[in-house]
Amino acid sequence: MIRADLLLVEQGLAASRTAAQNLIAAGRVSVDDDGRCVVVAKPSLKLAPTARLLVTPDEADRFVSRGGLKMQGALAAAGLDVSGMSALDVGQSTGGFTDCLLQSGASRVVGVDVGHGQLAARLAEDPRVTFFEGVNARALDHAALLAANQGGPFELMVCDVSFISLTLVLPSALPLIAPGGYLLSLVKPQFEVGRSGIGRGGIVKDEGLYDGVRQTITTLVEQLGCEVLKWFDSPIKGGDGNREFFVFARRPLHPVR
Repeated sequence: MIRADLLLVEQGLAASRTAAQNLIAAGRVSVDDDGRCVVVAKPSLKLAPTARLLVTPDEADRFVSRGGLKMQGALAAAGLDVSGMSALDVGQSTGGFTDCLLQSGASRVVGVDVGHGQLAARLAEDPRVTFFEGVNARALDHAALLAANQGGPFELMVCDVSFISLTLVLPSALPLIAPGGYLLSLVKPQFEVGRSGIGRGGIVKDEGLYDGVRQTITTLVEQLGCEVLKWFDSPIKGGDGNREFFVFARRPLHPVR
């Protein structure tokens, strides 16, 4: 007998044991019991190695993480066609944003993340992807990132960072956007309002704080030389249930005097 989560991995239905456990927790895994599908209730359920497992399809399966769905919705809301663009992905993590950009036609993605070993294997092996691990987004190595983009600035920058305010990240990252290029960044208010604005479970206490977050971020983006085009809700809430937003901006072709 073998655990259900391990059998999912062995049968190639999940990339890792953690992914298998997430599928089971979401109620998407069932086992064929003499022609009757029975939902697998827990990862530790013992099954015969020959048991036939089934996974209910989901739109999120297109991407390596649910971040791909967030970016897909954001591109639609922004009306942005990324075909042929080179992109910088700040806070790349497993690569949900990167995956969506490539599937949407981006030519190249250079990613940075403070962590190690998080990028999904199929993206790490993709020749269109270059990634830098153990990078502090507050102090990006511009020379290394530009070199990874064939020596030039990026036509698009996307961003998804946690446990740090965008006010500490954007000053280092925005100068890497080419004239005429775009910023499309996720904004997580729980990391912008300070400890006093966070309640139980890490949820923002008062929705009235969102206006302050918007004002702070959009003002900073404009001070850094970009024009804010849109501010809109993320199509998907954060994993902790917090409401999240996207800021969409463009660097002018010519500096504003």
